[in-house]
Amino acid sequence: MAPGLGARLVITITPSDVGKRVTTRRRVPEGFRDAVGVLEFWRDGTLGVRRRDGSLVEIAEDTLAAARIVPDRRG
Repeated sequence: MAPGLGARLVITITPSDVGKRVTTRRRVPEGFRDAVGVLEFWRDGTLGVRRRDGSLVEIAEDTLAAARIVPDRRG
């Protein structure tokens, strides 16, 4: 990557991706937080991502900075 250029943040998931494994980055007061897991729901402006430890992360849609589908975990 060229000096001075940051990573491009894009959101490529939609509500139709429920059931797929995703990675998300959202804005929080301290900076950014990431969550990787299965997109369980996307309704009323909130996404639910179930992490592999079983915890559910609820993310306000308007705080998303980046999100994409990622391959299923192997092993």
